[in-house]
Amino acid sequence: MKESLKTTTLTQFLLAEATEYEFKSAVELHKPRSWLKTVSAFANGVGGSLYFGVSDEGIAVGLSDIQKMVDQVSELIKVRIDPAVHVYLEPLRADGKDIIRVRVSGGTDTPYYYTGDGNRIAYYRIGNESAPAPASILNELILKGRHQTFDALETKHRLSEYSYTLFEATYRQKTNYSIEKPKDYHSFGMLSGDDTLTFVGALFADQCPIYQSRVFCTRWNGLKKGGLHVDAIDNDEFKSNVISLLTDSMKFVRHNSSVKWKKTGTGRIEMPDYPPAAVHEALVNALVHRDYMVQGSEVHVDMFDDRLEVVSPGGMPDGKRIQDLEIDDVPSIRRNPVVCDLFCRLKFMERRGSGLRKIIDEYPEGIAPVFRSTEQSFVVTLKNLNYGMSNGDNIGNSIGENVGENFTINSTQIQIIELMRFNPRVSAKAIAEKIGIALRNVEANIHGLKKRGIIERIGSAKGGHWVVKQGKNGQS
Repeated sequence: MKESLKTTTLTQFLLAEATEYEFKSAVELHKPRSWLKTVSAFANGVGGSLYFGVSDEGIAVGLSDIQKMVDQVSELIKVRIDPAVHVYLEPLRADGKDIIRVRVSGGTDTPYYYTGDGNRIAYYRIGNESAPAPASILNELILKGRHQTFDALETKHRLSEYSYTLFEATYRQKTNYSIEKPKDYHSFGMLSGDDTLTFVGALFADQCPIYQSRVFCTRWNGLKKGGLHVDAIDNDEFKSNVISLLTDSMKFVRHNSSVKWKKTGTGRIEMPDYPPAAVHEALVNALVHRDYMVQGSEVHVDMFDDRLEVVSPGGMPDGKRIQDLEIDDVPSIRRNPVVCDLFCRLKFMERRGSGLRKIIDEYPEGIAPVFRSTEQSFVVTLKNLNYGMSNGDNIGNSIGENVGENFTINSTQIQIIELMRFNPRVSAKAIAEKIGIALRNVEANIHGLKKRGIIERIGSAKGGHWVVKQGKNGQS
């Protein structure tokens, strides 16, 4: 296509990019696979831009005969990428040099293959590279191209052959409604036709027939797997429906964790190794977002002296690495949307996709959980809050004492202050759960403490934190 060149700096062009981009110093016409694989990968993902005439260091080096190059790139994409991909090619002038930008849209007819040299290969993005899609990723791309997800596919199993006592009891407990069978099973995406279960239907059956529906839990001796004398202190393998996997895994973590405590003016406050809500969110994340198409796979819960790791099969659905992203900017892409929907209905998770943020918010500032992903797995690492402390240690000995000396406050307010000192980002809802009182009661006490200048909220309700003031008249 021929048009007047847009002229600016390369930096300004890159700042306007909303997706990934890659640089190529030249158009390799005799080895087009070197860059066509990136076109395939962008099309199989969320899209991206390919810049020709820019070095790996991000410096515009320019191209000669720019319009001829645009035509040749366009023709190679048309001939070598199957099915046809939507691209927009434009010549640009950046830093005084002629370059080409190829904008590739994320496609809906996946997988998009590179064809040539006797090959037919679908590529995908993993980090900043374009790699041949392994079988599990290729299967996902095929389903995406058919506008299907694995959890909604039909199985060979029949509803009439299985019971759903736990699922129906949990639904009734969480919603105060009873299941209408088979009407609700159809509505929830668990049933296809008169009696055929989908994969999500099979995953919630009491006698779950899906072999990959497993969690292996291990409490290792020390800071790494294996040891000189004893490899594992405790271990268990759970194979069941996803509700049982969640509850059994939570029980294993509780059984292999300790709860320290410290005295207050009216009693004591418990300090568990791991915030229960953070463990719950990590396990839910693993069960609902894992890749169930990886045969022979399972979720692993590995507990060490200083940390807990939850490892689930399958990386990020879009191929990105979670460690390269800001948590609050991670898009909510659900590999198993029907499983997620049922977990939301059962009130195990929220619909807005805030699980990772909730895990972070359960931890004190400066002791952040770690998220890591590869093309094969997703890992959540939770720090042991009591690691390195002796049984006699008290966290924050002065919590409540300095404030209590200068103000007349009740026992509930002392506990609220202690929790805020321990975790400045703690929410009112989390406080209510930890000390066992109604949320309305907590909010009323917080309002009283704020009014008297004992505590202060810094920042927004979602992203801010609490400051506990000490001394008379609320002075620090």
